[in-house]
Amino acid sequence: MSQQLLLSHHSGTPMYQQIIEQVTAKVMAGDWLPGAMLPSIRELASDSQVSVITVKRAYLELERAGVIVTQQGRGSFVAESQELTKSMLRAQLQQQLDALVVTSKLLGLSARAVQTLISQAWPD
Repeated sequence: MSQQLLLSHHSGTPMYQQIIEQVTAKVMAGDWLPGAMLPSIRELASDSQVSVITVKRAYLELERAGVIVTQQGRGSFVAESQELTKSMLRAQLQQQLDALVVTSKLLGLSARAVQTLISQAWPD
């Protein structure tokens, strides 16, 4: 499991949010499997050159979202629930569909035209 996160101090996105997005992406992509141990808060803070408070905030948010679980004295792990990954993927799909609808309307495309484009793009 590659534990490397690529965080940018120059990004407009807060560091804790970058951590949340990258950990979530690694879990959704299957790079970090259920039960896999995450870097400790101090280790990730040191490696990423961010404060412990920033990493702790990200881990708390990830835990609230059900992406990770933390066990006192043992560390943080990728949550075992496969439903979580499906739920996150569905949420991501819904965001993309919403953006598709907005863009299609801006282009003046009908729902039928969009369905045709999707059918053409869908691999058999």
